[in-house]
Amino acid sequence: MIASNGVVHIVDKVIAIPTIVNHALLNPEFSTLVAALTTPGLSANYVAILSDPAITSTVFAPTNAAFAALLTELGATKLSDIPVATLEQVLRYHVFLTGNVRSTDLVNGQQVTMLQGAKITIEKNASGVTLVDVKGRKAKVIIADVQAGNGVVHAIDKVVLPQ
Repeated sequence: MIASNGVVHIVDKVIAIPTIVNHALLNPEFSTLVAALTTPGLSANYVAILSDPAITSTVFAPTNAAFAALLTELGATKLSDIPVATLEQVLRYHVFLTGNVRSTDLVNGQQVTMLQGAKITIEKNASGVTLVDVKGRKAKVIIADVQAGNGVVHAIDKVVLPQ
């Protein structure tokens, strides 16, 4: 239907706002992250948690290349080579469950306590945002502020480690 200021499209269903998990599932650059989140033996159903509209989260999502670099660094050939307990701690170190934290909300030098319990330090300058883990490893935010209905996703170029 044509209107004076644009076009109106009529649909037969309510279009749901994507969740954090929807963004990960629909982006092939996060297939390794999705595989990690659905690894058998994890103590929690992270897909359900990150899909829950009542839980607002910020996720720093490593790309497939970031996971590939981690596997090389650890001398592993596939995700299943990493013990489930270790993988779970790593996953929890990439999630902040208490808010929708956009890149504009982050401050240089800020310490953020992640779901895993350890802190991550934010470096922010004119070139962007970088996460610094407890060992000084750095992960640059390469895509910021992908808004979901239950939080925000920031793609990062390296997996950060809690220990």
